[in-house]
Amino acid sequence: MSSSKYEVIIIGAGPAGLAAACKLARAGVEVVVVERGDYPGSKNVSGGALYSRVLDKLIPGFWQEAPVERYVTSYITSLTTTDDYINLEYRGKALGDTPYNAVSVLRGKFDRWLAEQAEAAGAMIVTGIKVENVLQDGRRVIGICTGEEEMLADVVIAADGINSFIAQAAGLRGLIKQEHLSVGTKALIELPQDLLEERFRLKGKEGAAYAIVGAASRGVAGGAFLYTNLASISVGVVLRLDDLVRQAVQPADVLDELLAHPLVAPLVKDGKMVEYGAHLTGEGGLNMVPSRLYAAGLLIAGDAAGFTINNGLVIRGMDLAIASGLAAADTVIQAKAGNDFSENALSGYLQNLDQLVMRDMKLYARMPAFMDNRRLYTQYAPLITDVLGKAYRHNLAPREHLCTIAGKSLRASGISLLNVIKDGIKGARAL
Repeated sequence: MSSSKYEVIIIGAGPAGLAAACKLARAGVEVVVVERGDYPGSKNVSGGALYSRVLDKLIPGFWQEAPVERYVTSYITSLTTTDDYINLEYRGKALGDTPYNAVSVLRGKFDRWLAEQAEAAGAMIVTGIKVENVLQDGRRVIGICTGEEEMLADVVIAADGINSFIAQAAGLRGLIKQEHLSVGTKALIELPQDLLEERFRLKGKEGAAYAIVGAASRGVAGGAFLYTNLASISVGVVLRLDDLVRQAVQPADVLDELLAHPLVAPLVKDGKMVEYGAHLTGEGGLNMVPSRLYAAGLLIAGDAAGFTINNGLVIRGMDLAIASGLAAADTVIQAKAGNDFSENALSGYLQNLDQLVMRDMKLYARMPAFMDNRRLYTQYAPLITDVLGKAYRHNLAPREHLCTIAGKSLRASGISLLNVIKDGIKGARAL
């Protein structure tokens, strides 16, 4: 078995790994990225919204050259029942100013572009190779094994996704609990650009992002999303794994129902589905972040470290991945300066993570517990649509005060006023 030696080996050519590679290469660090897909982004499904300020930190003015689809200027929160829906929209002019708050991307295009930036900086990217295990000398990680070759390194950065077996093999993380995982099922639907812009009331490269809850998840803990791309729509559902298993629901069926829902069907009408797939995503927030994010010769970043946030309004993952990749790169650069890659030397990773990742993770630490509430997915949307439906519906009967209507609807919903108050307080604390 042959072997080679590098200063840094990064496992995974996603946003975390590529951001780290780009920054390390610019600093003159010898770095190789090992990716099991045929090309960076080949194993990703569709796309989503990238909260992009951290990308501007890595590549100033990125939007001028990156394959950005649209910049998000309209955020819509939708409450759905089987037949009805309520939209709450925020459309902000400042959201269209550079550097953009968020952009929609297609990962197959975006990851390849980011890989090109890393290669231009001097990083080596090797694709089509599966890492089978880490190499250790005692408790120190000294490289990786790909089956045919051993690759040695001063530091290994594991950015190999939510199921990171590298973090498990190194003893930093055990098996993830089902309640901390969700199944994301996505479709990419092509639509002529002019028709898309007309339907969503967009100009130029403006974009829209929907967060959809209620019947959209068929009562399973989770929700749905929709993002506009330049000439396509990314639409899908994110459903918590333990609840899927408990209710024996198929994610594909839920997505099919979403596409036929009165909210979504008119938006995707006459579109052509060109991509369809599913993947696991993190749902546990801070609860699924390992207690140890580093060891001698090893750092873990991105989804492998559990860096995802779902606060009920937005889902964040790509920006946290990029931020953690930058923090990992800073840590390695500091360690190289002292020629010390021990566990103690790499402990500075936590401080580097604090500003761009961990403060937000801690801020929304209560959100997973708040969202573990069946009333959010089965009762509140029908309650609110019932109240508004009666408020807007006029017939020959005498009108009732809105408070009277709300009281009757609340009693009919089966939700106690005490639970409404408790849920409101819990939600306020979580946010």
